[in-house]
Amino acid sequence: VTIFHGRGGSLARGGGPMYLALKSQPPKSIQGKLRLTEQGEMIQAKFGIAPQVATRQMEVYTTGTLLATLEPPSAAKEDKWRSLMDSMAEVSCQAYRGVVYNHPLFLDYFHEATAESELGNLNIGSRPAHRNKDKKSVSSIRAIPWIFSWTQTRFGLPSWLGVGVALHDAIDQGHVEILQEMYNEWPFFQSLLDLVEMVLAKSDLRIAKMYDDILIQNPKLLEFGEELRGKFTETVEALNAITGHTRLAENNKTLRHLITFRNPYIDIVNILQANILKDLRLDPNNKKLRDALLITINGIAAGMRNTG
Repeated sequence: VTIFHGRGGSLARGGGPMYLALKSQPPKSIQGKLRLTEQGEMIQAKFGIAPQVATRQMEVYTTGTLLATLEPPSAAKEDKWRSLMDSMAEVSCQAYRGVVYNHPLFLDYFHEATAESELGNLNIGSRPAHRNKDKKSVSSIRAIPWIFSWTQTRFGLPSWLGVGVALHDAIDQGHVEILQEMYNEWPFFQSLLDLVEMVLAKSDLRIAKMYDDILIQNPKLLEFGEELRGKFTETVEALNAITGHTRLAENNKTLRHLITFRNPYIDIVNILQANILKDLRLDPNNKKLRDALLITINGIAAGMRNTG
């Protein structure tokens, strides 16, 4: 096992539970070796708290590597599975880009509904939030602030946007039984949906809407936010139709317990953050407000466990 710095915690940046990551690798791609990276705060959480926790993490890595080597996950059993995946990938990509790159309201909504603009003024990153400060666009936003901003508002948009559209499209074409078969028999597809489900379970539409209500004045942007939350709900419905779950992360009792335990604490910090953002935008040079915002950012990141 080779460990080096760099792996992000969020699904949208390639993160997620290690056992799912190994389970979804192509058969025989892991031959007794695993190269992975860990992001700074993940190193602290996994290896800097207690020797027992660090030992447990090493057990997860080594056991997963051995299992993936000796009992590699099965590949897609039928060509139609791969064909359907290719088709859904194209539909999902078009749906994602249609919103993020082509919708005229998206960038304004992103700036107003999240802390993206304020993150650039806080000393929490090694590089500027935008590659091009003079011409800010979606393409200029660096990966970490892009994911971080959506995670803070409990919306997680980059991790699920487009997935629901692709799944609904396949279901409407009569492929629901094939999708259910893929979920039950193809580890890669099961891991993919379980990871998306994990992000959805950690998200909270009430909190996301609260940010809109407190921070956005433009009625058109408020309507756009409602439209995006509708896409979130459609994604949940599509996942449940395939997995057979009646609630998100139903097959992961540990995650459900952790979410139930953490949310009351994170909710309060989100309420504080939204109101701090509102005040800070009226008084952008207020150091106390900026310090308070930084504290809420750290608190939400610690509670969500998927920072970006």
